[in-house]
Amino acid sequence: MKKGIIVSFEGIDGCGKTTLVRKFYNYLKSQNLPVIILHEPGGTLIGEKIRKLLLSKNLNITKFCELFLYLASRVQLVEEKIKKNLEEGKIIILDRYIDSTYAYQGYGRRIPLVFIEKVHQLVIGKKFFPDITFLIDEKPENLVEILKRKGKDRIEKESIEFQKKVRNGYLQLVKKNKKIKIIKRQNEQDTFSKVLELWEQFINENRRNKKFIIKIKGKK
Repeated sequence: MKKGIIVSFEGIDGCGKTTLVRKFYNYLKSQNLPVIILHEPGGTLIGEKIRKLLLSKNLNITKFCELFLYLASRVQLVEEKIKKNLEEGKIIILDRYIDSTYAYQGYGRRIPLVFIEKVHQLVIGKKFFPDITFLIDEKPENLVEILKRKGKDRIEKESIEFQKKVRNGYLQLVKKNKKIKIIKRQNEQDTFSKVLELWEQFINENRRNKKFIIKIKGKK
């Protein structure tokens, strides 16, 4: 049986995943479950410095430099935070993770997917891949006004055409990986209700299979 669970939230910019991450965290806390939120890029001292570089509006970063900066941040996060919290049996919620790299740098930047996959297997290992991923799906053209109000970073400033490539990448990943659960973006509460529905299905299935060990606080 595996200690801990890795849950990731994915989606194109402006889809509302960060709000859902916070709501999901609060829900799990209310259930007295051991849980932590991490985000990418960032989550560590080194990762946050890399994050500033990656999201800076004024830097022209080449696609392979971008890829390896994301990977550097991720490796540090795995070594410094994810391994430790998994060993402690926690539920780790990630606001973006491995599938973002496939979608943005693979399908968006056209870096070969096989290369991205091999690098991940070498430097991270499948043990630290997500156990379940919630993909919040929306058409990029429906999120333009949200991004305008938000104040866009370097990635969010990309064209609609780029965001379409990224969204298509995510949809292709869903076909290849049954751990990715697609959720059509609706209003906040309905979208969150779907997250909880899929989460309960996941938990019930793995409880039957006795795949994970998650200790509820206060219970032996």
